[in-house]
Amino acid sequence: RLPGRGGSGAMAASPGALRRAGNEEFRRGQYGPAAELYSRALAQLEAAGRARPGAGGRGDPSESRLNRGSPLVPRAGDATAEERSVLLANRAACHLKDGACSLCVADCTSALELVPFGIKPLLRRAAAYEALERYSLAYVDYKTALQVDCSVQAAHDGVNRMTKALLEKDGVNWRQKLPPIPTVPVSAQTRWSIPSAQAPGANAPPATAPQGERDQTVAGMERARMLKEEGNELVKKGNHKKAVEKYTESLKLNKECATYTNRALCYLTLKQYKEAAQDCTEALKLDPKNVKALYRRAQALKELKDYKSSIADIKSLLKTEPKNTAALRLLQELNRA
Repeated sequence: RLPGRGGSGAMAASPGALRRAGNEEFRRGQYGPAAELYSRALAQLEAAGRARPGAGGRGDPSESRLNRGSPLVPRAGDATAEERSVLLANRAACHLKDGACSLCVADCTSALELVPFGIKPLLRRAAAYEALERYSLAYVDYKTALQVDCSVQAAHDGVNRMTKALLEKDGVNWRQKLPPIPTVPVSAQTRWSIPSAQAPGANAPPATAPQGERDQTVAGMERARMLKEEGNELVKKGNHKKAVEKYTESLKLNKECATYTNRALCYLTLKQYKEAAQDCTEALKLDPKNVKALYRRAQALKELKDYKSSIADIKSLLKTEPKNTAALRLLQELNRA
């Protein structure tokens, strides 16, 4: 029976209590009972939403849509949207564990409609797509997750697996068949984080900084993005020295992998090979399998006559992209050196 339909006091537990009980069942490996508890919490939240002034009446189909796991568009100003998104992501984890991948996809899609760019529903939907052998959709979700947080190793590993699978399936032009990868706004990049070694039970809404501090952070990130774009434009015009200045200013505000690799490209052009290699090393700390960082560091190390390290970087790159023609060409040059 659902909460609020009579019975013991446990039946009238709050959505938060039901979620915690579901988390405990999940930790014990009881995925079916956990999913049921999350469903009850979702139903309670939806019932509370209908009871509010201005909410849908008895005929409002939101609850039935929610419990089927189909997409649900949140009402404007709905304070429970984040909590419902968390519950859907938790229930998706149960479905994934039980092999119900289509249900997992549906719940993750609903969670992402409520709160876009949540890292956990992105990763879980990607894993479900992968299990369903829908590799292009899995690739898009893994890449989107990396835009949110480029330090998530599971997403890097997923991208590498999908790259290999799509290369085998569709050949060298596999990227042309991909659906568009959404651009994650800066606000979403600063908001989400993924706790390590935690069950979906730890899916409490992410902690947020005080409003003033958060606004300042977002403003800094936006300024960093603008400076990086200015640097990119200068590179197109061939003004690499001035571009380095822009990238340096950007990195003071936001240490982003792409900015390091962009500045490394400028340093290579300016024949500042030590600086180029150092920037690539910093980029690889953020994204250990970044193809551009590996390639450009290999180029810099070759010029510094550290052929052994350069070859090691190219071999690492080729594990991710075995048919990367530029890397294969550089490897041939290094083997002749």
